[in-house]
Amino acid sequence: MNRLNGKTAVITGGATGIGRAAAKRFIEEGAFVFIFGRRQEALDAALADLGPHARAVRGSVSDPADLDRLYAAVKAERETLDIVFANAGTGSPLALGQITGEHIDETFDTNVKGTILTVQKALPLMGSGGSIILTGSSAGTTGAPGFTVYSASKAAVRNLARTWAQDLKGTGIRVNVLSPGATATELAKEALGEEGQKAYGAMTPLQRMADPAEIGAVAAFLASSDSSFMTASEVAVDGGLAQL
Repeated sequence: MNRLNGKTAVITGGATGIGRAAAKRFIEEGAFVFIFGRRQEALDAALADLGPHARAVRGSVSDPADLDRLYAAVKAERETLDIVFANAGTGSPLALGQITGEHIDETFDTNVKGTILTVQKALPLMGSGGSIILTGSSAGTTGAPGFTVYSASKAAVRNLARTWAQDLKGTGIRVNVLSPGATATELAKEALGEEGQKAYGAMTPLQRMADPAEIGAVAAFLASSDSSFMTASEVAVDGGLAQL
């Protein structure tokens, strides 16, 4: 398929996990992709895998100057931007009663502030037909024990799409949320181990964790004109975890 032929995409958190899987799928479907992330080593490894239709910019979504560098690079090489996948996110467990201001700031700086800045700074390069995709989470719907701050941040991301769909009326730009559940990313493998992944996957009706490529495939759908009458929507790709 070449649903994204000639399109230019930005993917934050694009060096690993869901972001890298989405970048690979976007390129397979004809897009030119800029990946953005904090670790140069991971960016270099991703570029080696993704090939000549990818570029990498190092930086943090919570730093406006880093995002300015990203979009300056996009403008210099491609002039305009068609797809923004605001995928960068962070989260760690901290039980109620132990939550600190630092923990709140770290999580919301990336998941909420970073998402807002990523999208807001992209808009001058976007036009009619553009697609914005925000990474939510099943935890934003169900909550997750010990993940108060992360769950709240992802609920906020869900609301951003509802608000922005109204703010973007008349522009032809769509905004939707992609909400994964249990996904076998590098981070999940490190945090959960093999047994933890099996236990987490068993919580879903499909009895397994998702492969990042399965999430990337849905991101490609939301990026393409196949989803042209969708905005303000949330697409759950969670094996049914938050649906039952």
